[in-house]
Amino acid sequence: MSVDGRAGPNRYSVRTEAGERGWEVRILDPAGEVVFSRACGGEAEARSFASTVNQHVDWLSEEKFREYYRLSA
Repeated sequence: MSVDGRAGPNRYSVRTEAGERGWEVRILDPAGEVVFSRACGGEAEARSFASTVNQHVDWLSEEKFREYYRLSA
């Protein structure tokens, strides 16, 4: 159960990647599609942001997670 009282696992995931244009953090929906992307100034910023998002995945229900990151259902 998430901290917001909802049952069931949050199936969103986070990926951090270094590309030609710098570091990027992506949130993937349960189907594996990118639903959010954020460019970062470097590896440390990307890993820090990804860590925060991962905590939210662990703590929040999918509904609250979508609401927090303004993702479509």
